[in-house]
Amino acid sequence: MKEVAFPKLPSPVDQVQNAQEFIGFATLPEQVHRKSVKRGFDFTLMVVGESGLGKSTLINSLFLTDLYKDRKVPTGESLVEKTVTIEKKTIEIEERGVKLRLTVVDTPGFGDAVNCEEGWKTVERYVDEQFNKFFQDESGLNRKNIQDHRVHCCLYFVPPYGHGLRQMDVEFMRRLHRKVNIVPVIAKSDTLTKPEINKLKSNIMNDIETHKIKIYQFPECDSDEDEDFKQQDRELKASIPFAVIGSNCVIEVAGKKMRGRQYPWGIVEVENTAHCDFVKLRTMLISTHMQDMKEVTQDIHYENFRAQCISQMQVALKERNKLKRESAANFDTVGDADRLLQQKDEEIRRMQEMLNQMQEKLKESGKEPAVSLALDPGKRDSVVNV
Repeated sequence: MKEVAFPKLPSPVDQVQNAQEFIGFATLPEQVHRKSVKRGFDFTLMVVGESGLGKSTLINSLFLTDLYKDRKVPTGESLVEKTVTIEKKTIEIEERGVKLRLTVVDTPGFGDAVNCEEGWKTVERYVDEQFNKFFQDESGLNRKNIQDHRVHCCLYFVPPYGHGLRQMDVEFMRRLHRKVNIVPVIAKSDTLTKPEINKLKSNIMNDIETHKIKIYQFPECDSDEDEDFKQQDRELKASIPFAVIGSNCVIEVAGKKMRGRQYPWGIVEVENTAHCDFVKLRTMLISTHMQDMKEVTQDIHYENFRAQCISQMQVALKERNKLKRESAANFDTVGDADRLLQQKDEEIRRMQEMLNQMQEKLKESGKEPAVSLALDPGKRDSVVNV
């Protein structure tokens, strides 16, 4: 009869040694994951562009929601003196137990007025206000429940008509590229053919390079990433600026439902990579690079703002100390002059008393004084009577 070899069980000594070798810090990622999921995540997205470029439709398509139910299309008369305003909407989205507090900042009126030279000032002021508010909360006593409303990403909509960036687009990006992650997108790309889209993308990137504008830079992939992720990253980098199409309509074609736009010559599918870059933009913005944009905002843009604030505070403190020293020096000079005047008055009083004593002695001896000196302590000159 053939003997069966059973696996050797570990001895009690080996079990104790294995238990001693396991410390437990390998569960730290799980602990961080549980706390992060419980706390939830924040993300602030700003959309900038002219009216009618499909900003609201694209946001609704990205997050499968309806943020702008009561939005009205402005008339031509209202756009003549239109000023840029800020509209902020916050919604909570949950997916597979993960909660996301999404804040969408819209800029109605941007580029709609006749004179758009200073349209970027309102946006820049809002970005700086959010940085300053976070800086004040971070420097305060209660830092437990700080709400982060800093702008983590700015989708800048470039119109499909034209041959590249306009002067307004260049000025906006030059003013904001050091304060926020700018991601340029070509709006309503279904109005262009494929060669026209490629040419417009090339012209926009050339303009960005010519004017030394720093848009959001994708981080390099780690060496341990799989080949599929590296290929996806290369495709995302090659697609900038993203040519996008937005649609809230669901169309049924051959028994299959899809979101898209129906024209007399055919159907444009929003989520078809052969038709537009909507899926690539959603992948970059939500699936792969959302956390990186938050880190860039914290480590680069906010730190630059914080260093600038601290530098200004130090300069103001130096000026204040300098003024204090000057005022103290002026006070000491006035004090020395007062002391000299008091000493001179005391000396005049002593001389007056000595003269009075001398006159009394002369009177007692029966002799009249030939000369009398009248000294007034309040006056600096002596009067001589002969």
